[in-house]
Amino acid sequence: MKLKPLGDRIVLKPIEAEETTASGIVIPGKEKEKPQQAEILEVGPGGVVDGKEVAMTVKKGQKVIYSKYSGTEVELKKDEKVIIVRQSDILAVIEK
Repeated sequence: MKLKPLGDRIVLKPIEAEETTASGIVIPGKEKEKPQQAEILEVGPGGVVDGKEVAMTVKKGQKVIYSKYSGTEVELKKDEKVIIVRQSDILAVIEK
């Protein structure tokens, strides 16, 4: 299934958090924090959203940090989950 976001929405694929700490301690599944880093899979067209002109400043393929409790989680396949967020929920773009 392919998603095409509308307006200023973005489809993100979360990047899983490390399961062990730097000192080698293994973190149990339910104790891990929700990941805040993701890769952009699709970007909406922007346009007029809530009466304001919105230009999309992020692109497909970029890695970003997004707000912790934002977005809507959608399960595409059995083990494939994506998150749909607004552009304003993107806090930063990760550059190498």
